[in-house]
Amino acid sequence: MARRSRFHLIFRGGWRSTPSCESLVGLPPPLGEVGGGLRWRRGINIFRMTSSPHHTSALVLFSGGQDSTTCLAHALSRFERVETIGFDYGQRHIVELQARQVVLRELRQRFPAWSTRLGEDHMLDLAVLGNVSETSLTRDMAFRMEASGLPNTFVPGRNLLFLTLAAALAYRRGIQVIVTGVCETDFSGYPDCRDDTMKALQVALSLGMDHRFLIDTPLMWIDKAATWRMAETLGESIGAGGGQALVDLVIEHTHTCYLGDREHRHAWGYGCGSCPACELRARGWAGYCEA
Repeated sequence: MARRSRFHLIFRGGWRSTPSCESLVGLPPPLGEVGGGLRWRRGINIFRMTSSPHHTSALVLFSGGQDSTTCLAHALSRFERVETIGFDYGQRHIVELQARQVVLRELRQRFPAWSTRLGEDHMLDLAVLGNVSETSLTRDMAFRMEASGLPNTFVPGRNLLFLTLAAALAYRRGIQVIVTGVCETDFSGYPDCRDDTMKALQVALSLGMDHRFLIDTPLMWIDKAATWRMAETLGESIGAGGGQALVDLVIEHTHTCYLGDREHRHAWGYGCGSCPACELRARGWAGYCEA
């Protein structure tokens, strides 16, 4: 007898009403209720029944930057066991690999309640990705827009490879949730950061490994200003003063700058101030401060 698939895939151009289901990925809020179900946005919708098992562990794709540090705090506030994974792919801003160790140390020291949940850190060597990439993140070249409409900071296949290897590690470690800081709201247009890409990957990885993974994307529908606010809220959730402490940690110890600049200090942290990553971070900080 053929085994029934665990996943319900709906490839429809129109709206779809589904009773008693919830999204597997970070979808935006429902657009309204129809006939007792939920009506979601256009595109590929992937649902699972609400009788899914309780998630207790997570693996966070952790680069040492603002977004992944906020995602790590998000995971530590939700899951009993949290591990981290980083990748050395020959990036120009290799300093981020040093920053991630500092951030992990500071999180353990400043937030004892999270320290007990923060488990093993894993670092993978992906030099092959740098070898096959002709981008300004892996080569010494100026930042520019390509004919495709994407910036030359786009490393083709990067998130696809990161998430595939993270899933393989999560499978071996018995981890259920993979957390990544991709965002479709305030981003550079990378196609492998989009929500539809995350949904498709989640299904492919789950079917390919016969293991039900959940790809959690807490930043998918928020901008950089809201990411700063999320860090503050997460810090406050574990005690008075924790919000400012986490924001200060992000400012002082996380790294975003594509040029690897740790000499120039701004209100929002260290960086050249002119690369696309610095501009996004600075604009988000300005919005956060104005709110």
